[in-house]
Amino acid sequence: MFTGIIQALGAVQALSPTRVAVRCSATALTQSLELGDSVAVDGICLTVVEILSDGFVAGVSPETLGRTTLRDTTLEHPSRAMVNLEAALRVGSKLGGHFVSGHVDGVGHLRERQSTADSWLLSFEAPPSVARYIVPKGSVAVNGVSLTVADCNSEGSLFSVAVIPHSFAETNLSQLAPGAAVNLEADLLGKYVEKFLGLGQSTQNGGRTVTRQPVTAAFLSEHGFL
Repeated sequence: MFTGIIQALGAVQALSPTRVAVRCSATALTQSLELGDSVAVDGICLTVVEILSDGFVAGVSPETLGRTTLRDTTLEHPSRAMVNLEAALRVGSKLGGHFVSGHVDGVGHLRERQSTADSWLLSFEAPPSVARYIVPKGSVAVNGVSLTVADCNSEGSLFSVAVIPHSFAETNLSQLAPGAAVNLEADLLGKYVEKFLGLGQSTQNGGRTVTRQPVTAAFLSEHGFL
């Protein structure tokens, strides 16, 4: 579990199809790592399999490569791709962002970035796997950075976030150009709410198909909530 508060920037390098090296000069992060620890690398939860003097080696699976930007990052820029790093949340640590699992829901793309008087406004396109959970003032992790949705369209497929200068300078969000791919993870709470409510999904129960009604104003009224 992570918080989306980035602790350092690192450089990722492909060592093999299943292993990457992450180099980082922030000793406060690297010196505390142990074998088996989890680290969010651009929002992707990876497991430390080897400790290096200036970083660590992590294992990657075909699933991870297929669902995230890591494949493009390591293949296109095998020795200089900058990534956001965050060590796993420890009991008693400050929770400054929101609960981030490190399980990327989909890859989105930067549409536009604008500089304002006190922040940067970034606009993104989100795939359906993420868009369904995007709501105004909700939380979203972009390359592992915990951000608040400033605005979005009704589908959630287009959304914008305001990034303060500190976060912009201390993460790789400052390196994004229009069209750049980013890892997106929607708020974990929305996924559980959708699961528990069913939202019109069909399930198997004792050999028969049961379709749950979506929660609408009419549904709530019928069951005495309105």
